[in-house]
Amino acid sequence: MQLSKRTIGVAVGVAAVIALIGTGVAVASNDDDATDRSIEGSALQKATDAALAETGQGEVTGTEVNDEESYYEVEVTLDDGSQVDVQLDRAFHVVSSDADHEDDN
Repeated sequence: MQLSKRTIGVAVGVAAVIALIGTGVAVASNDDDATDRSIEGSALQKATDAALAETGQGEVTGTEVNDEESYYEVEVTLDDGSQVDVQLDRAFHVVSSDADHEDDN
């Protein structure tokens, strides 16, 4: 059975689209932020209060539940522009507090 040039062209086009979709899914699955869950509701207010009490200043610019280091993570941007990650347990007690050094990569 011989296939026409049009049939072959359509098949190649479909294969290319499938390959591009597969690549997009692979990239998305390697993105840590894709699975991050922000703190919500009353827990957000408690986590914010605890983090700002720890840093003494700043603005909460990010939160995460079930962080790899603690139950809650609160990112605080200080008045000088630097960032501090405040790690909290389930009871909103500070576990640790570290300057956030994001890689440029």
